[in-house]
Amino acid sequence: MKKEEVVEQAPQEEPNPLMRKKKTPEELAAEAEQEDLDDFTTVSFRGKKDDSSSRLFTPVPIRPNPDDINVGAELTGGVLDKAEMLKMILQFSNRREIRFLCLENGIDSNLQSQAFTSFRRYCLETDALPADLHVVLSDILQGAGHVDDIFPYFLRHVKQIFPHLECMDDLKKISDLRQPANWYPSARGINRKIIFHSGPTNSGKTYHAMERFLTAKSGVYCGPLKLLASEVYNKSNQRGTPCDLVTGEERKFADPLGNPSKHVACTVEMTSITTPYEVAVIDEIQLLKDVGRGWAWTRALLGLMAEEIHVCGEPGTLDLLQKMCDTTHETLEVRNYKRLTALHIEDHALQTLDNVRPGDCIVCFSKNDIYTVSREIEARGREVAVIYGGLPPGTKLAQAAKFNDPDNSCKVLVATDAIGMGLNLSIRRVIFYSMIKPTVNQKGEKEMDTISVSQALQIAGRAGRYGMKWDEGYVTTFKPEDLPTLKNILGQTPDPLIQAGLHPTADMIELYAYHLPNATLSNLMEIFISLSIVDDSLYFMCNTEDFKFLAETIQHVPLPLRARYIFCCAPINRQMPFVCSMFLKYARRYSKNEPVTFDWLCNQCGWPFQLPRTIIDLVHLEAVFDVLDLYLWLSYRFPDLFPDEKLVRDIQKELDDIIQQGVFQITKLLKNSETAVSTNTPDEDSFVMRQKKSKYYRENAPRGKLTERLLAQGLLTPAMLQELKAEWDQAQPSKGGDDDDLGGKKGRRKTRKPK
Repeated sequence: MKKEEVVEQAPQEEPNPLMRKKKTPEELAAEAEQEDLDDFTTVSFRGKKDDSSSRLFTPVPIRPNPDDINVGAELTGGVLDKAEMLKMILQFSNRREIRFLCLENGIDSNLQSQAFTSFRRYCLETDALPADLHVVLSDILQGAGHVDDIFPYFLRHVKQIFPHLECMDDLKKISDLRQPANWYPSARGINRKIIFHSGPTNSGKTYHAMERFLTAKSGVYCGPLKLLASEVYNKSNQRGTPCDLVTGEERKFADPLGNPSKHVACTVEMTSITTPYEVAVIDEIQLLKDVGRGWAWTRALLGLMAEEIHVCGEPGTLDLLQKMCDTTHETLEVRNYKRLTALHIEDHALQTLDNVRPGDCIVCFSKNDIYTVSREIEARGREVAVIYGGLPPGTKLAQAAKFNDPDNSCKVLVATDAIGMGLNLSIRRVIFYSMIKPTVNQKGEKEMDTISVSQALQIAGRAGRYGMKWDEGYVTTFKPEDLPTLKNILGQTPDPLIQAGLHPTADMIELYAYHLPNATLSNLMEIFISLSIVDDSLYFMCNTEDFKFLAETIQHVPLPLRARYIFCCAPINRQMPFVCSMFLKYARRYSKNEPVTFDWLCNQCGWPFQLPRTIIDLVHLEAVFDVLDLYLWLSYRFPDLFPDEKLVRDIQKELDDIIQQGVFQITKLLKNSETAVSTNTPDEDSFVMRQKKSKYYRENAPRGKLTERLLAQGLLTPAMLQELKAEWDQAQPSKGGDDDDLGGKKGRRKTRKPK
């Protein structure tokens, strides 16, 4: 054996106990805290089930007042010995009887370790304990009491650090969602007639419901998309039925004077449940099952004050609708429809893009596939229209018009499942580029899975639309190995819907905040979801991850609860960093009571905008469009602090036009992405465009020129203005152009590479 090994294995000499260093009460407390946590993991209590929601409650810190007079010390004749008091409290906290008493008082295993630690620290660190607690501790130390006598004072402390223990019954009552039909007493007070128009895509079910809407004395159309609401708005007014448009970002009146019409077309979230109508139409009712937005269809179905409610959707929704109508004691009339044109599944896959024919639509489930396919088709000399979810509505309509126009050379469409609803497209054949689609489950987690039967039928059904160019529709796949999967899916009927979505209202969260004033909004939502009780035979709780993400993003921003809740309901894509950063900036300015002006917004977004030259530029412009959408959404809820709605809508239309031009040249953008051509590259067109937009701004801005405003606000002095002019004059001979990029950042100058 080696010498080193002998040394390692030599027994350690036991130190003399008399020579050990005496530990301080703080060190003993730290050791006790760790032992407390370790020991408690091995303790089990039969017959007691821990409430998993308790992990969401964080203790409220209790800070002693240094100015308090130590009345207890005066009554007992002296201060308490910290070391002896620590031993006594440890003995108290380790007693099984005390643990059982905690459980009886709602302090489960998730809370007990925090409670004992907090009480121990409070007793040791507070110089002036409450007189009654001081007297009890003194009596126990002198042998005149038992450690169990501490429990009432411990319980008082725990209820201070965990205020929910005093109001748990109230919290559970607030989050009891088992009877959502009772939330709408006005709707329950009228005799409503529910009519279900059941059928597949392209069966005319929505057409028949809309005919009743147009002939009614008053009506509301509730659709899933702004495009659909806009289409109903336009058609109604063309048919001579005055109709207003209400979406999250826009209000349009049929009356030039702005008087409300008796008919309204709206997105389903904007549905009024306080306005009486003769007829209501709820489109795409199967979206009751949507994990993010299903609550809006549930609210519309249960809460609309309409004599007749026409719901349109897939046949698989029937059983759920019947059960929901049973809870409202209303009858359900069913009208079945069949597809108006034939749909054929081809026996052969496309295999190569050389086989693309006029009227084909290739459906992809990722942007990268969109870019790849469209570029390869155009490389074969064919023009392509492109539609995907991130595009502005105007751009989608422009691409659809280009594809539908029989006189246009564009005969091929490349799209995502965004074509599944909201657009009238003259498609002869739908080609699935892949059968795998990313989805979000009920927990908010992203998954990759085979497309569902419902989604496949919805998308495939866009081929051979009745009244368009093609009398019959066809569907196939790009890859031969996917064709059997497609045939199998389209041969099935969608699974019946089992549950409809629910979501806590602002009033419910405000009641929670009243009981738990120290909890964050994200924490309130977590606690609500954890304690909520739903009738899971009919309902489920919609995913709230986006809400909680936004709540955490602006948690440090001082906002009133109602305003904070509204901000967190904003429909933004949290995967887009620029949109999220602008969301935070909006909230900050609101909290300071500073108006989010057109000037400020233009500076943040890099307006005037330039034409995109790469795909990165295009993606950024799409994010800017969403930022402007967010501004408009907030302007209808906080008009005083988001005052420039008209100007923002004007530049949003300009941006829509610019994005349209970019999408029309998507192949060129892809090529430029490889050669690193930058949007910052100057040219005469961009200079002229900036000059025109600067003129537009000067003529339309509500308060004079920017320079005059900066001078008036003290943000720019005459001396600074002279320096800026001198720098500008020096920069004129150079060919670097403007330093602003799309994000409004400075200092990056790129030039075109020499050919």
